Amino acid sequence: MKKSFLPFLTLLLLLPALSACGKYDYSAHISDVKSDLFLAETETYTLTVSCVSREYPYLCDGVAASRSNLLEAVLTEKTPSGGEYELYFLEDAPKGGDMSFRSVTGDYFYSRSAEEFPEGSLSVRVVKDGVNEELLATSIKNENTLSPEEALEKAVTAEHETIEKMTRGGRFCGEFHVRLLRRDKNYYYVGIINEQGDILALLLDSETGETLARREPQ
Repeated sequence: MKKSFLPFLTLLLLLPALSACGKYDYSAHISDVKSDLFLAETETYTLTVSCVSREYPYLCDGVAASRSNLLEAVLTEKTPSGGEYELYFLEDAPKGGDMSFRSVTGDYFYSRSAEEFPEGSLSVRVVKDGVNEELLATSIKNENTLSPEEALEKAVTAEHETIEKMTRGGRFCGEFHVRLLRRDKNYYYVGIINEQGDILALLLDSETGETLARREPQ
């Protein structure tokens, strides 16, 4: 009996050490992530469709709640002409509806839930005043683009002192926003949010994870 019990006892004694050696999963603290962008452009407008996974309710409180997946579309007219737009995602059965005009940003917006996100490209139909136009929106990612989790890992490494200050009892007390962006090239935005809602904002190279800009909380 003693002989058969010893290996089991040894394993139990090793478990805490094995757990301590495990890498901390900071991705569990992501409350808002934009993992991909799909772009389409015509002579009259630019269409962007974002793959977003966001907590609900959406609060900057340092606590990451459970997330839901969304496809968010933004249509920007090159020369504002007014009128009404509709947007449909062309899957097995078209899903979509009216786009809302946002006076603050001067664009049109549509959002819907998504069970899974597309990869590579996305077929959409834009309708304005009854006229249909079908487009193929393509992803901005390439084979070298970091995943959101990889971008977060780069940010955590670069900001290890900040992360240590936000860690108590071996647990990280904060949340992250990780968003793939497109300007002149691709970037990642990483926001590190503490329990008071203060945000340390980082702009990273989307392929190397190098920190290109840093903004402290105001």
